[in-house]
Amino acid sequence: METIAPFLEVVDEITEAGGDVFKLCFQCGLCDTVCPWNKVRVFSMRKLIREAAFGLSEVEGEDIWRCTTCGTCPAQCPRGVKQIDIAVALRRLASQYDLFPASVKSARTARASLISEGNPLQGERAKRADWAKDLSVKTYAEGMEVLYFVGCYLSYDPRMKKVAAATVNILKKADVKFGILGDKENCCGESIRKTGSEQVFKDLARKNIKTFIDNGVKKIIVSSPHCFHTFKNEYPEFMVNFEIVHINQYLLELLDRGQLELTGKYNGKVTYHDPCYLGRHNGIYDEPRDLLKKVSGLELVEMQTHGKNSLCCGGGGGRIWMDTPRQERFSDIRLNQARETGAGVLATSCPYCITNFEESRLNLGFEEVIEVKDVTQIISDML
Repeated sequence: METIAPFLEVVDEITEAGGDVFKLCFQCGLCDTVCPWNKVRVFSMRKLIREAAFGLSEVEGEDIWRCTTCGTCPAQCPRGVKQIDIAVALRRLASQYDLFPASVKSARTARASLISEGNPLQGERAKRADWAKDLSVKTYAEGMEVLYFVGCYLSYDPRMKKVAAATVNILKKADVKFGILGDKENCCGESIRKTGSEQVFKDLARKNIKTFIDNGVKKIIVSSPHCFHTFKNEYPEFMVNFEIVHINQYLLELLDRGQLELTGKYNGKVTYHDPCYLGRHNGIYDEPRDLLKKVSGLELVEMQTHGKNSLCCGGGGGRIWMDTPRQERFSDIRLNQARETGAGVLATSCPYCITNFEESRLNLGFEEVIEVKDVTQIISDML
């Protein structure tokens, strides 16, 4: 495939996105060593950065779309090169020129759905709160303790709706005064931003911010680490600050205050997977484990790689909407690691992780071997 080179727009776009940090790269190759892609195929982030520095990037190719923004290479880089910013900048450039390989086409469908319906799953906006119809969930009103920002997958995906229902059950048991926004809620925009659609992200962010302000929202609890990261770290770019709490943090607070009591007993082993955007990007490792440890009878066992070294599920950076060949799915590796622990449940706290793990569970024939659950589902069952 012909390379667009020399291409000064590449250097300009990257400079705008992250300054001249790509010039700090001294080609040590550590990013390639830790990148999860090299567990399933040959891929070089180092090569991508080197090409970008000279404006030689093949922006119409597959490689600029591979980065899952897992945060592994920035965490290990000795020079502070912002690999994620560079990858996203290249995608913005590809988007401007409408250059998309076949595997990325489905992400364009998600983009169209975000623009028309406020979610990437082609769900009707009017049906965003249908999951809550029989749960007597109130619409958020000023003065309530917290807004529960449900998110797209928990609103529309059949599997993830169970997580939303479990969350509501817990909040009600704890007598928390909360509400949801229903069809006034829009996607947080995190993943579409990582695919290079900066304007779509800004439009979604501004709509959400206006809705939060108009409804007097001050404190927001979220189930998705992607929503958590975006509201906490990216929405302040718009000169606003809301108190953002992940549901794991909030539930631990409720238990520690005695507002919630776990009366059930769990018999078996559980292993916990650290989502990239909860762990590496935001340093939340202990809270979900502390929650699970409060469950009577539950034995928490760790996988081969966990904590800051947790293996990415493969869904970040918009990859959740892209096509990945079966032999290249990180989630298959993760399911095998979970099975090796002897745990009957793989617990996590991210809709992307659960979606990928469920697909791998079916593909690997592990349906009778291991279950995949959100931490909130386990806690809900223990009330």
